[in-house]
Parts: sequence; structure tokens; C-alpha cells
Amino acid sequence: MNTDQTIEQLQTLRLGDMALRYSAIADLPVHQLQNVHELVAGIVQAEIEHRDHAKTQKYLKASRLRYFAVPEEIMCTPERGITKEQILRLSDGQFIRRGENVLITGATGCGKSYLACALGRSACL
Repeated sequence: MNTDQTIEQLQTLRLGDMALRYSAIADLPVHQLQNVHELVAGIVQAEIEHRDHAKTQKYLKASRLRYFAVPEEIMCTPERGITKEQILRLSDGQFIRRGENVLITGATGCGKSYLACALGRSACL
């Protein structure tokens, strides 16, 4: 079986990233080729990474978050009544696994929506 047939079969099986990695590896000079175990591990890892990335992008698109917010950018000051530890604890997503809710309160314009979007983005990632 030649390389082109293998690439076609991988694409038929919807393993596009495996096909791309295999094609790139097949173009390497003979002295740079990996053994068969490293080759298989590399192309399988490429497919897993591609699928994880696609799933994350699907979650982010479906969430329709208003802001591109990340927990690291949230300003934690005593006036706002929130600490970095609270943000880190919420952004790890354990409250989701435990089936708990998060209630965000505050005055108009204090960043409630931004905080919610940051937590949503963390959950998707």
C-alpha cells in the first residue's frame, strides 16, 4: 500500500489531522523517520489534539458569550469585594461538577457580565 492510498483512507475515515501528520512525516528524509511506534503515537496524538480543539471551539460558539473575558484579567480589589482566590476557585469549574450555582450581584457597571463570561469561557476550555 502506498502513502497516497493511506492518506485517502484516513480522510475517508474522517481522520483529517492524522492524514496531515502522516503526509508530513512521509515527506521526511529517511534518516529523520521515526520508528513505527513513535509514528503511530504521533499521528494519533495529532488527531486527539485536533478533536479536543474542535470540541472547545464548538462549546465556545454555542455559549455565545458576549465578551472575550478571561479570569486572569479580572481586577480583584477590596472595593469590588472579590479576591483572586475566589476567581481561581470558581474558574476551576468544580461548582459545575458539584451541581452548584453561582450568584453574581453588584451595582450597574461593576463587571458582573464580564465575570460571568470569564467563568463561562473557563468552563468551555
